Amino acid sequence: MSSLIDQPADRSADRPAARAARETVQLTAGRSRDRTPTALLFLTGLWASLAIAVVVLVALILDTAITGAPRFDADLLTRYDSTLTPERTGFRAGILGTVWLMISTALLAVPLGIAAAVYLEEFADSERWYNRLVEVNLQNLAAVPSIVYGLLAVGVMSILGFERKGIVLGGAIALALLILPVIIITTREAVRAVPEEIRFGSLALGATVWQTTWRQVLPSAIPGIATGTILGLSRAIGEAAPLLMLGIPLAVRFDPDGVLSEMTALPMQIFFMTSQSQVTYQHAAAAAIVVLLVLVLALNGLAIFIRNKFQKSW
Repeated sequence: MSSLIDQPADRSADRPAARAARETVQLTAGRSRDRTPTALLFLTGLWASLAIAVVVLVALILDTAITGAPRFDADLLTRYDSTLTPERTGFRAGILGTVWLMISTALLAVPLGIAAAVYLEEFADSERWYNRLVEVNLQNLAAVPSIVYGLLAVGVMSILGFERKGIVLGGAIALALLILPVIIITTREAVRAVPEEIRFGSLALGATVWQTTWRQVLPSAIPGIATGTILGLSRAIGEAAPLLMLGIPLAVRFDPDGVLSEMTALPMQIFFMTSQSQVTYQHAAAAAIVVLLVLVLALNGLAIFIRNKFQKSW
């Protein structure tokens, strides 16, 4: 009986919260009923900014694709750069160098980034000053200009005793340092999103904290970890500034055969071609930009596929 009496009061108590949630949904979905002049002006400004950004982006992509259209052929992918026949110049060395660079970067950055994130999220004492210092620096490192990571890589290569720094290993160290904060931050968010009930259930069955993390938390966080890692690699694949600081050649005429091999990368070759005065090189550079854009979009598509395929609803 008492519960029947209490029901109207509970519903009335829930109304403000439900109204607030409904207003939040309307605001986030752009369906707010606020029609004041200020709100309409603000909404118009938002849509105008979005439209300008999209139009400029589409115009740039179309202009690049039209410029590079004469060079969409097999020579673009299979031949080296050529000064004798610039109309048949290719980006074979840059593409293979980028593949070596991405594999080496992933091998360096992914295990280290995931291990650091799991430690900070599952094992570290957040009250300790050094853990707080690491967290603050992680946030700051994500905003550091990419060229600074090239200088750091030069220092690391000097400490390791390498005289030649323009090799695959040097570029991989620079790009791994660049994407490490991104991987750590996204992995921490993915681990944090795993419900506490999973951890409590595993611990209640007698598992240790390490066993719970390895067998329950990490498998549940794989979609978020994979998505963050691929997005980090997508950023690294288009970077040229850190590689310039390492002295990586703008163009070579051989394929890299190991992490100690001299190499070039696709962004470096694009930079080299765009600085040339010949129109044929300009067309080749535009076509290579489209190739690089396709690679980045493919990586982003893979990240979206992994997220949708393995994402779980708790």
